[in-house]
Amino acid sequence: MGDAHANHHDYHLVNPSPWPIFGAISAFILAIGAIQFMHGSSAVMLGVGFGLVLLTMFLWWRDVIREAEKNGDHTPVVQIHNRYGMILFIASEVMFFVAWFWAFFDVSLFPGTGVDPVQTAGGVEQALGQVTRNEVTQGVWPPVGTETFNPWKLPLVNTLILLLSGTTVTWAHHSLVQGNRKGLIWGLLLTVILGVLFTILQAYEYMHAGFAFDKAAGGNIYGSTFFMATGFHGFHVIVGTITLAVMLFRAMAGHFTPKQHFGFEAAAWYWHFVDVVWLFLFACIYVWAAGTPGAH
Repeated sequence: MGDAHANHHDYHLVNPSPWPIFGAISAFILAIGAIQFMHGSSAVMLGVGFGLVLLTMFLWWRDVIREAEKNGDHTPVVQIHNRYGMILFIASEVMFFVAWFWAFFDVSLFPGTGVDPVQTAGGVEQALGQVTRNEVTQGVWPPVGTETFNPWKLPLVNTLILLLSGTTVTWAHHSLVQGNRKGLIWGLLLTVILGVLFTILQAYEYMHAGFAFDKAAGGNIYGSTFFMATGFHGFHVIVGTITLAVMLFRAMAGHFTPKQHFGFEAAAWYWHFVDVVWLFLFACIYVWAAGTPGAH
């Protein structure tokens, strides 16, 4: 009878967890707080939502680590499935960036295309008035008067930082496989530092941008496509940095072995994905679409 509940298979039947619903509620509060903050309201709800999201991440990570390190639930079969899941997750993230690149190239390759929107009222189409991209771009890209970033200054520095971080996380991975825990820790530490440095420099870049996000702030469609693409990537850098920081703490706690380290491997895959996306952003938005460079 004592063996009645023993695990006789290689699959992990996950116990009920409160963190998915708790995380969804936290993200909703964060989103509402962000919207209110952008409209001039207090940042209290934004801070509460952000704190709840961090709490969810901590508690959910705690449970997953227990499953892997103490309960032995991450069998070789489960690790294979985890890898498939991570591959599909990264593929879904690729499609997010496809949307931003699509928007950017659609307007940059066809800056003078006209659009005649209509609305239907009682089955009768009524024109809302002719709207053309030429009105905001003057038929060229970037729009006339837009002061873009010099790609060979701060953007190039950030590119080199991310490429260097890709080598340090690879060093950490090879050190782990070879059983060199000291190299693993140092590689992860350097990667986290470089990730934080990239975020700081991107924030500095945003503060010195010669264009705004939307029309209300004096911006145009260039600012919208630029900030959506690079800002969404910046968010991924922050997520990747936090994840790698967790992997660093786990490595310092003695977690991971040369044969079982999916958590670290998934974080490394994600970081390489972030690196590759940035190379496309740098080549397309900063270099190919550069107009009149500013001071930065």
